[in-house]
Amino acid sequence: MNRRRFIGTSLAVTTAAVTGAAPAGAAPAAVGAPAGGGARGQRRLFLGTYTSQPGGGTGIGIATYDEATGTVTAAGTIGGVPDPSYLAVHPSGRSLYAVNEREQGGVTAVDLPPGGSPQVLGTRDSGGAGPCHLSVHPGGRWLLSAHYTSGSVAVHPIDASGALGERTDLVTHSTPPPGPGQQGPHAHQIVTAPDGRHVLAVDLGTDTVYTYRLDTTAGKLSRVSSATVRPGAGPRHLTFHPAGRFAYLADELDNTVVVCAYDLASGRLTPGDPQPTGTRPGVTSYPAQLVVTGDGAFAYLANRGDNTLTRYAVERGGAHLRLLGTVPVDGDFPRHLALSPSGRLLFTANQRSGSVSVFRVDGRTGALSPAGRPFEAPVAVCALPL
Repeated sequence: MNRRRFIGTSLAVTTAAVTGAAPAGAAPAAVGAPAGGGARGQRRLFLGTYTSQPGGGTGIGIATYDEATGTVTAAGTIGGVPDPSYLAVHPSGRSLYAVNEREQGGVTAVDLPPGGSPQVLGTRDSGGAGPCHLSVHPGGRWLLSAHYTSGSVAVHPIDASGALGERTDLVTHSTPPPGPGQQGPHAHQIVTAPDGRHVLAVDLGTDTVYTYRLDTTAGKLSRVSSATVRPGAGPRHLTFHPAGRFAYLADELDNTVVVCAYDLASGRLTPGDPQPTGTRPGVTSYPAQLVVTGDGAFAYLANRGDNTLTRYAVERGGAHLRLLGTVPVDGDFPRHLALSPSGRLLFTANQRSGSVSVFRVDGRTGALSPAGRPFEAPVAVCALPL
C-alpha cells in the first residue's frame, strides 16, 4: 500500500453503499436529469472512490443534487471503472474522465448523453503508476494526467466522440532531487492556467511546480520553468484566482498555503511566504485542496486531519489571503472539495467517513452553512457537481 492509500485508510472505516448502486460491471443506471440540469432543479453529481479498498465503491457513483436545498439523491453507478479516485468533465459537458489509480495506471472516458445513461467509451494505459489527478485542456482535445507513484505526467488525445487515443507524451520529474522524507518525485496535479498558455504540474516529492507548454498539434509537453517551495512543504494542489495572475498552493506536509504570483508571458510562478491554515495546534492536517469562488472574493481549503474547511477572504486583486476561520465538515478526512457551477453550493468528499457534505455559500460574506446531513457514499474521494 502506497503512502496515499495509507493516509486514507490508517483509521478503520465503515462505509455505507450508495442506495441504488449497481454492482461492478453492471450496465450504468439511468439518471432522470440531463448532464447540465433537469426538472425541479436537479443536477448531476459524480463521485470518485477506490474500488479495490474494503468498503469502497463499485465504480463511479452517480447522484443528483437539488440546487436550492443541497439535497443529494443516489442514482446508481457507472460500473467497470477501477479505482476512479479523481474525475474531470470535458468543457462541452459531453464526456467524463476518470483516473484508474493503480500500479498499472489508466485513464477512462465515459460518454454523457443528454438525458441518457452514461456509457464507458474505453480505457487507455496512462504510462505511469498511481495516476491521481487529471484535467482536460481548455481546447477540449487533450487529456492531462499526473502519476503520484512514478512522479510523471502524461497527455492523451480526445477524439470527436470524447474517447481517448493512445498517449502522445509522458514526462517524468527528475530534478530537483526529492525533498526530506521522500524517495522520489510524486506528481499530484496537472492543470492548465486560465489563459490557456501554460500547463502546470505540482509535485509533492520534489517540492516543485513545473510549468510546461503544450504543443496542441502533437500533444507534447515542453518544460519552460519551475518553482520550488521550501523543503518538505509537500505541495499538493494549485488553484488559480479567476483573474489569472495569482495562484494558491496547498502544502500537504507542512500545513500551510502559499500565494504565488503568475507571469502570463513566461508561465513562471513566484511563491510567497507560507501562510497558516487556521487549524488546531498539534494536529497533522494534511491540507488537500483549495477552491476559489467565481468572483474571486473567497477561497476555501480542505483540512483532512482537522476535518475542517478554512475560509479566506481574497484581497488585493488576488495577491493576499486573509484568514477568516474554519468550519467543521461533519465528516472524516475531506479529501476533495468542489463548488457547484452556480457557486451556491460547496461539496466535500470525506474519505474515511464515506460521505459527502454539502454547504450553502453566502455570496456576500463567503460564510458556509450545512445543507442537511451528509450523503453516504463509499470511500468518497472526489465529488464532481455538474
